[in-house]
Amino acid sequence: MKRLTYRSLLVLRRFLLQWHLFLLVPLGIAAGLAANAHAEDEDRPMHQSDIFATTAKYVVNFYPLWFTYNQSQVGLTRNRLIGPDRISPIYQSVVAINDDTLYASTFLQLADQPVIVTFPPTNTTFSLLTLDPFGNVFQSGIPEQANGTFALVGPDFNGALPSNATPIHIPYNTSSFIIRVDKYSPTGENQTSQAEMFRTSLSLQPLCDYLNHPCPNGAPHDVTGGAPLILPEIAFATPYKTIADTLATRDPIEFLKQLQLAVQSTNTPPLPADEAALSKKFDALFNNGDFDEARKQEFAAATRAAHRLILERYLTHTGPTNWVHFRNIGTWGDQVVERASITEFIQYGNDISAAAYYHVFQDRDGVSLNGSNRQVYVLTFAPGQIPEAKRFWSITAYTPQAIELIPNRIDKYVVASYTPGLKKNHDGSLSVYLSATQPPGVPAANWLPVLNRPFNIMLRVYGPEGSVANGTYVPPAIEISDRPPAN
Repeated sequence: MKRLTYRSLLVLRRFLLQWHLFLLVPLGIAAGLAANAHAEDEDRPMHQSDIFATTAKYVVNFYPLWFTYNQSQVGLTRNRLIGPDRISPIYQSVVAINDDTLYASTFLQLADQPVIVTFPPTNTTFSLLTLDPFGNVFQSGIPEQANGTFALVGPDFNGALPSNATPIHIPYNTSSFIIRVDKYSPTGENQTSQAEMFRTSLSLQPLCDYLNHPCPNGAPHDVTGGAPLILPEIAFATPYKTIADTLATRDPIEFLKQLQLAVQSTNTPPLPADEAALSKKFDALFNNGDFDEARKQEFAAATRAAHRLILERYLTHTGPTNWVHFRNIGTWGDQVVERASITEFIQYGNDISAAAYYHVFQDRDGVSLNGSNRQVYVLTFAPGQIPEAKRFWSITAYTPQAIELIPNRIDKYVVASYTPGLKKNHDGSLSVYLSATQPPGVPAANWLPVLNRPFNIMLRVYGPEGSVANGTYVPPAIEISDRPPAN
């Protein structure tokens, strides 16, 4: 695929949102935005009516389902591994994407039949993440660094399996199945070519396809034998977070209709009694959107209030150096607001045993990060303060609100433990510089391009060890650098 120039990338980004809204017309998204494009963001003050309280609780509880339902409706994403040919700002389907690994993922649909997956032998490091539609992590039972053939069996299947496939019982008919393959070894060796070879040698296909039997209507039949589809990055450009944020604030009634569709879909696992009762009560109040203007305002105000709560709750997990950190990603229990917040900011995040995430929007003094006026920031890890990782640590910069990668002329989206040429300071500390242009005297490896406007930073630690694993690690604050900006 021909690489886009910096200018053409910026032009492409400007029309992606509008283009994808039209692609999603069958879901009602484009129509919903157009119907209320000028809605006021402020809610009308009102008492906590039954409609308001029920709707706000409904949105918070089921918010993740809007994302996974809409993402899973793309036909290529079901029971077939897919991945992008590269990662850049064009990739917007998953919020806070990063460029550390190669991806192959699918939505498992196991209601009709099992799926057969084969992992070839490899010297590269890879990980497997399985989540239910709410974003709860569950252990699949596939061994770490597995190789061999496995039959992924849903809760309702009782038939025969191939003798060469190890049965793996998946507790949900619909779940996310995500493989990440490291581009670099833990010692910094570039293994991108080996990682790509491993990714393209994976196989995942429905049982009927694996056995070369006729498949039921709607089941994908892959004549390539289950090999992953590596697609141009533009196939992953739908900005789901931006769409959800826009709908929830500007056309909340349309958002509620779509959320209700997601909750009622066969993707949603059986609900516990309290959530089933909440869904039933909301359905009775909402009545498919058939109500007068006064009731409409109550539903709308509750949706906006719930959306604000989701955003604000994320920031309540801010530590002493202004980094946001969650240790319970994927193990939510009754913390449904936190579950929705992670969907909003780090959808498809690993649990703490696999990765730790630290996210910062402010510098040491609590001032929002902003690269305007050629501002230069520095993140310095003191000796002994570099995060301990079995695999790697990395730093990625993102745009505000949408949390997407930042366009830059050199296509650099990460500074990591494996970055070639990364240099320590004379005292053993390590500094990473954040600015729109490379500051004079700063090694290219130690520079991460950011926006000349507000931005935010995420630190990932894959394979947490030491203080990161035990929860005592605190990243250093980002500070304004005394280095002069580039001309």
